[in-house]
Amino acid sequence: MAGVGYEVWGSGTRVVLVHGSLAVGPTEWEGQRPLAAQGYQLVVPTRRAYVPQSGTVGEDFLEDGQDLAELLGDGAHLVGHSYGGLAAMVAAAARPEAVHSLVLAEAPVFSVTAEHPDVVRLREQLETVSARAGSDREFLEGFLDAVGAPLEEFPPEVLDDLTTMVPALRLGRLAWRSDVPVESLLGAPFPTLVISGNHHAAFTAICDGLARVLGAQHRVVEGAGHDMQTMADAFNAALLDLWRGTG
Repeated sequence: MAGVGYEVWGSGTRVVLVHGSLAVGPTEWEGQRPLAAQGYQLVVPTRRAYVPQSGTVGEDFLEDGQDLAELLGDGAHLVGHSYGGLAAMVAAAARPEAVHSLVLAEAPVFSVTAEHPDVVRLREQLETVSARAGSDREFLEGFLDAVGAPLEEFPPEVLDDLTTMVPALRLGRLAWRSDVPVESLLGAPFPTLVISGNHHAAFTAICDGLARVLGAQHRVVEGAGHDMQTMADAFNAALLDLWRGTG
């Protein structure tokens, strides 16, 4: 998989952890590292657009999904956060026989509740941010405001690091303008869990709609906004409940 970097933590049943936008895999999933001591092999990729030497400029969940389909190997649990959830859905649709379970943590699948007023409002805010000329820092500030991530919660050095990753998001395939393979996952042969953070009305509506359409469980992990995986105890407990229930 040219252009994709990944780390492997532990051994046992394979789990593929897929990071969201403005992130790299090992940093985003650090709170899940203890699961490697519980009989799981955690495969932690960094998606193409976030690997500087890959030559990929903007993130693309369709291309990422094909990479992830290879990482599933002979079978794996698949966990996708935010934009990484879209890529995870593509991988699961491509190789459903290789998926033990699917977890979607606030994956921005706008199509499942496209007419919900809060979802319409979020889409309009993101469209405005994307259309506006300006620096990457200005784009970042507008994006974080739209998704309900207060700027004052980010130390200056973190904002500096995030700014360097803005082109991957800004020049990528936009979630709210693209079709996601929801229909391909209807009646899938594996259980699906949707996790939301109860911090933003639009994300809650999307997660409710996604769980309803896919016939999935829906759990809430509060306390960290969109970055639910950082509430490691609660997030990991939700994963283990699902994984151990798959037999």
